[in-house]
Amino acid sequence: VFLHKRNKKLNDKITFDVIEIYHEKVEFYEMGLDDRILQAIAEASWSNPTPIQEKAIPLALAGKDILSRARTGSGKTAAYAIPIIQQLLNLKRTSQDEEYVRSLILVPSRELSGQAYRMMEQLTKSCSRDVACIDVSLEGEPALLKLPDVVVGTPSRVLAHVRAGHLSLSKIEWLVMDEADLLFSFGYEEDLKNLMNHFPKTYQAFLMSATLSEDIESLKKLMLNNPVTLNLSEEELPMMDRLTQYHVFCEDEDDKYLLIYALIKLKLVRGKSLLFVNSINRCYRLKLFLEQFSIFCCVLNSELPVNTRCHVVEQYNQGLYDYIIATDESSVVALNAPEPTTEPETKKKTGKHNGPNKKIKNSFRKKKFAKAKEYGVSRGIDFQNVSNVINFDFPQSVKSYIHRVGRTARGDKSGTALSFVVNEEMELLSQAQARLSGNTEDQVMKPYQFKMDEIEGFRYRCKDAIRAVTKTAIHNARVKELRREMLNSEKLKTYFEENPYDLKVLRHDAVSRPMKVKKHMKNVPDYL
Repeated sequence: VFLHKRNKKLNDKITFDVIEIYHEKVEFYEMGLDDRILQAIAEASWSNPTPIQEKAIPLALAGKDILSRARTGSGKTAAYAIPIIQQLLNLKRTSQDEEYVRSLILVPSRELSGQAYRMMEQLTKSCSRDVACIDVSLEGEPALLKLPDVVVGTPSRVLAHVRAGHLSLSKIEWLVMDEADLLFSFGYEEDLKNLMNHFPKTYQAFLMSATLSEDIESLKKLMLNNPVTLNLSEEELPMMDRLTQYHVFCEDEDDKYLLIYALIKLKLVRGKSLLFVNSINRCYRLKLFLEQFSIFCCVLNSELPVNTRCHVVEQYNQGLYDYIIATDESSVVALNAPEPTTEPETKKKTGKHNGPNKKIKNSFRKKKFAKAKEYGVSRGIDFQNVSNVINFDFPQSVKSYIHRVGRTARGDKSGTALSFVVNEEMELLSQAQARLSGNTEDQVMKPYQFKMDEIEGFRYRCKDAIRAVTKTAIHNARVKELRREMLNSEKLKTYFEENPYDLKVLRHDAVSRPMKVKKHMKNVPDYL
């Protein structure tokens, strides 16, 4: 039973809230799902459907097109995966038609492609003989020739296989566009229009998005037929009883490094943490700084091979690492302007070579953008059991802040977000506070009660460590890590497929540069 409450005019628009007065919870076993799917759900320890799953699964099984707005971490991947698998099993049970690709799942990044594929793999664990799924971001023509039931990938990757004749979409029955708002913002509009020419006239479609923008409305008209819109009344971030948000003012950059050292070394932050910075160079600067104190971290950015990035996230979720230093430059930088600091330093060229070099530089930037648009750490990627999100650099937009902080306090778990703020970032902090606090006077981000003078004794060692991290050291670390991870990526793709045990041994938090780790730097003496 629902009651619609009419709100006052806001910006000349009438808005409505849907208030649920009484609603009987629907359990998974009441949805008419196959026993094999229920077994997979039980093994995943999902006790109850999330709100989006509870609403979307019955509608999808009834054949409805769905447009859903739900934030990241709401369980929307399973909300479309479960009904697709159920309908495929029904079809296989009643029909002996020829094999062909029946379902296409489009996602904005390779990491999300792997994530959606793993969800399908998890849910089809007991029925993998009947339902086959591949991720075209990792597999190519040989896998497609087997005519899997479900294909997952980015629009550009899928379109490349269609044009090469490896993949036919003429008979698909289910189309999913996950994180649909990002598909537009990552520059896939033309790819989507080209793909539409290869779709049949009728199919069931699901558009899952964190926002309902004008782009989504236009996509709705193109892709959906009389859809049911699920606009769940969720907060942009988890409730304050599960997510605690703090900010701490830092006088300068040195204070940031001093503070992150103290927080980790004195065990003031516990559990797995994500540390966010605003550029790739900043990633390695922080990593090299922490390594000098025997604090080892992984780096995650668009420069690394996709196999490496997926493997880092997988091992982090398994508890192999405690800290990941990440960038979200695809949303902060790459879509707006090229970032000069992210290009490897090169020697100055003479004037007569400027023309060709400029072309090479422009080509490099185009390739960098093409790679970056399929990458984004702060949004969508399923980091599990993250206790803390630390914004070492304050995000460049409120949207980026929400996506970063949304990595913690997922599901029914609690988490903490801590943002370091210097003078130049105070305006960004004010914008975020205003957006998140709404009309209330209470500030969502509370001041972090921390007396910097109590850790002054550590400042000299932190300054020594910062001085050791030169531009050359950062450049060398980036080159070395990229070479190592390119080799790891090849191993991940070939040898480790046949040797899964050895895959567990491969780590990504190796020292980036042989920097001297002195004993007095590694341990905190009693007098401090």
